[in-house]
Amino acid sequence: MKAFADLYAQLDATTSTTRKVDAMARYFAHAPADDAAWAAYFLAGGRPRRLVPVRALVDAALRASALPQWLFAESYDAVGDLAETVALLLPEPAQRVERGLAQWMTRHVLRLRGARPAEIENAIVAMWRSLAAHERFVLNKLLTGEFRVGVSRQLVLRALARAFDVDGKRLAHRFVGYVDGAHEPDAHAFRALVSGDDVDGSASLARPYPFFLSHPLQQPPETLGDVADWVVEWKWDGIRAQLVRRGGQAWLWSRGEELVTDRFPEVVDAARSLPDGIVVDGELLAWDAQAARPLPFATMQRRIGRLKLGPKLLREAPVALLAFDLLEHDGVDVRGLPLALRRGRLEALVEPRATAALQLSPRIEAPDWDALARLREESRGRGVEGMMIKRAQSAYGVGRSKSIAVGDWWKWKIDPLSVDCVLVYAQPGHGRRASLYTDYTFAVWSGPPQDDARTLVPFAKAYSGLTDDEIREVDATVRRTTVERFGPVRAVAPTMVFELGFEGIRRSTRHKSGIAVRFPRMLRRRPDKPVEDADTLQALQALLALGETDDENAG
Repeated sequence: MKAFADLYAQLDATTSTTRKVDAMARYFAHAPADDAAWAAYFLAGGRPRRLVPVRALVDAALRASALPQWLFAESYDAVGDLAETVALLLPEPAQRVERGLAQWMTRHVLRLRGARPAEIENAIVAMWRSLAAHERFVLNKLLTGEFRVGVSRQLVLRALARAFDVDGKRLAHRFVGYVDGAHEPDAHAFRALVSGDDVDGSASLARPYPFFLSHPLQQPPETLGDVADWVVEWKWDGIRAQLVRRGGQAWLWSRGEELVTDRFPEVVDAARSLPDGIVVDGELLAWDAQAARPLPFATMQRRIGRLKLGPKLLREAPVALLAFDLLEHDGVDVRGLPLALRRGRLEALVEPRATAALQLSPRIEAPDWDALARLREESRGRGVEGMMIKRAQSAYGVGRSKSIAVGDWWKWKIDPLSVDCVLVYAQPGHGRRASLYTDYTFAVWSGPPQDDARTLVPFAKAYSGLTDDEIREVDATVRRTTVERFGPVRAVAPTMVFELGFEGIRRSTRHKSGIAVRFPRMLRRRPDKPVEDADTLQALQALLALGETDDENAG
């Protein structure tokens, strides 16, 4: 644990990507394979489901520190991070015990899952007694499932490639599914991951390819050159997925590298008509086959979390895969071929076999960018988010390209819906922002200004969109205007107005406001606007016609 905790401290102490990669490469080069397996899993975003309840961690901390509950609560409020608070308050270990990360995970941490509260508390206290403060801090992060250290998967892959002299693209392909949680990391899997052999010993029939990602288009599309050099498609609002067809079987993988085959049986059944040795990239959508258009994303949400699908749900929430790229053909990786050629092969494969559950994502044909812009204005009416613009000669890459200047795939999204609203609650963030109030709840007025009885009605939460300087200003105002506390949450006097943007809106019986918005984010602070002039519930309801179709069962 010491070596991994030392690595965490090094990563947390710098914002330099070069130094982060250097530190991880040194660690991987010298760590035992079983420890490195778990380290790669956590650093790349692997998250075992929460192993211990927060209450059990707090009870163990109160017992081990011998502090009164009020003092622990005050300390937590000052620090802002539970894992760090506990690590700071515990006494020095009576006797340090050196165990590797893998030993801690397999012999101690994972065994807490499902244990009785008293057993969990005793085990946690025993672990703390053999660890130094910075090791306890990392252990606490692992126990609560909130391990974050500011490195991306791509940085982890760069470090692994450097430490073991492995081709980056091969490594990225092998890494797909490594953090899906289906299997525990182990030494065998890690050695296969970083093997320098030409033959991929860890190959699997089911494995997809790393997803290629796009950049948001922030300049006029005319700057991209001749429209004829680009493939244009609708930007669907669903779940990005790869369909893998090999060995007489079919698998579906989400962009989050989760195997979702069992959740979309109609797509898998339709895929059986495709020949072996192909991998297709596309979008899973709740789909109205008769109208040939997507259903609201709220319909898709009914399918996402369900492991068991009854006939009624399959009938009410039908799903289709709209295919837009071909990554493997006749068992050969074709990602290096131009998109136009890959697209032609995809059309030949899918169009003759198209069904309600498997279709080709249509190309959008237009003579110039102005014509495309006019079509883009129809996006909300079509139930899409805008357009995808892809260079016809582009290869299929890995992740998102570093340089926007040479981007091959662009998402040309429509502007978000927006309202002016009032900040009414705030709570601390995580990681480096644990000591700042960064997560906010926003409200709109229940009625127009002439309504003397109107109140502020919360309707959305958001934490992204502000600069660091703006966050510090808001944090100071939150502390100055707090009127009540509910644990880590502060209720504040209504003094700050923000413009909040969101991608979709629908009715919802689960929210007090009767409204649910999708992907809310702060567009800007509005110090120029009085609180009394913020928008109303009626303004939100007027946007329903522009957002998603009403769904009383949506949340």
